[in-house]
Amino acid sequence: MSENSSLDAEQLADSAIPADADPIALFEEWFAEARASEPNDSNAMALATATPEGAPSVRMVLLKGHGPEGFTFFTNAQSRKGEEIRANMQAALLFHWKSLRRQIRIEGPLEEVSEDAADAYFHSRPFVSQVGSAASDQSRPLDNRQTYIDRVEALEDACKEAGEVPRPSHWTGFTLRPQRIEFWRDRENRLHDRRLFTLSGAGDALGWTNTLLYP
Repeated sequence: MSENSSLDAEQLADSAIPADADPIALFEEWFAEARASEPNDSNAMALATATPEGAPSVRMVLLKGHGPEGFTFFTNAQSRKGEEIRANMQAALLFHWKSLRRQIRIEGPLEEVSEDAADAYFHSRPFVSQVGSAASDQSRPLDNRQTYIDRVEALEDACKEAGEVPRPSHWTGFTLRPQRIEFWRDRENRLHDRRLFTLSGAGDALGWTNTLLYP
């Protein structure tokens, strides 16, 4: 190291993101740390979708399931994101944990969950959350908020005795099957650490390859 260098030993060290890592296992490790340290919604993620013409949109959603099979979230399929998903079954996710100075980007195709899985998750939610979701024409114009509140109260009264709300057929979930997973760690002076894992091959040869990326 030059005597005049302002870089410390950590910044010059090898990548802190191991090349021999399984990206799904590494996600689990980072996500566990986020759950332990983030005060609010450690499972919040940006979900980017696009129209068939390529016009993008992005919003925050909550991760509700994850593992080797993929990353699952739930939504009203008649919302803007739901319509874009149905028309273009590709998406990207971004987790950003500011306190940990880390982020993970995930890209891949989407698959709709089964009706049984959608039912199970919908009815695992608090009763009032079920009511709020079923009463909402998500992303559609609303003349005033009272209209929505009136619908919520009416549906709550109608379903209170049953203790649950029938899941609307358009309320469902999607699982993103990861093909690219990029891990990012903040370093001082913007000398960030990035490693991209890419799923390639087929059959028994299907597996993850990876490379470092310039920050």
